[in-house]
Amino acid sequence: MSQVTHESHARYDEPGASRWLLDVFSYRHLLGLLLKKGITTRYYGSALGWLWSYIRPAAQFLMYYVMIGIVLGVDRGVAYFPVYLFSGIIVINFFTEAVRSGTNSVTSSAGLVKKIYLPRELFPVAAVGSAFIHFVPQVALLFIVCLIVGWTFSLMQLAMFLVALVVVFIFALGLALFFSALNVAFRDAKNAVGVILMFATWASPVLYPFVLIRDLVPVWLYYVYMVNPVTVAVELFHETFWLPVVQVAGETAVRPEQLLTNTLAGFGLAIGTLLVGQLVFRRMEGNFAQHL
Repeated sequence: MSQVTHESHARYDEPGASRWLLDVFSYRHLLGLLLKKGITTRYYGSALGWLWSYIRPAAQFLMYYVMIGIVLGVDRGVAYFPVYLFSGIIVINFFTEAVRSGTNSVTSSAGLVKKIYLPRELFPVAAVGSAFIHFVPQVALLFIVCLIVGWTFSLMQLAMFLVALVVVFIFALGLALFFSALNVAFRDAKNAVGVILMFATWASPVLYPFVLIRDLVPVWLYYVYMVNPVTVAVELFHETFWLPVVQVAGETAVRPEQLLTNTLAGFGLAIGTLLVGQLVFRRMEGNFAQHL
């Protein structure tokens, strides 16, 4: 038998020692189980199952298209407005679902938190990861629709797509860490998140073009609006899927003049949110069992 060294069990010398989010990589099997649980229980007992991942965004798209696009006439000012609209909707859907489920992730796993030690960051990470998995079918549907209407692929589009995913994922995870910790001590947090997410759809150019905000608010407020990480992700999705379709059709499209600068600023804000969320989570997690 090989001799067990002190170093191989060094992390057990201090119970509860944590390397913060890095510990998630040491518990990949448990993370996989939590992801599997989130996926299998989402539509448990449902006759349609995964079809709801297509039905819900399709119904949401139809509602917004009829009311915003046709009734309010936004589609007359935006070429291929349905593609523009759906590109933004799937981003905001992922963001809102990730933050909402992440906020409740620790309290909904109270039994595990109180009984055994494990990195508590696993719960918000698994919640955001589960939301991402359910986001994939919506991206696939958008991809198919864009191909039908003339979408063409390029490496630049792939790069913008991946950057958008990274920005919105990091931002959502940071908020999930922050609010999941607050929600353990103050259950009002989940209600506050619900109110915040009501505004999320309108705080980014999902249902309308960004120029409406540019022409309405002061310059400094417009810049704040454009560097919002969700806005950055939405605009990068527009660049990836909507703009090529418009260009192929020979239509004109007004695009943000400083998209690269906005992207860098939005990415920085997303990283900052993740760091703040992790710090708050780390500071409060010692009392999780007590509050639960």
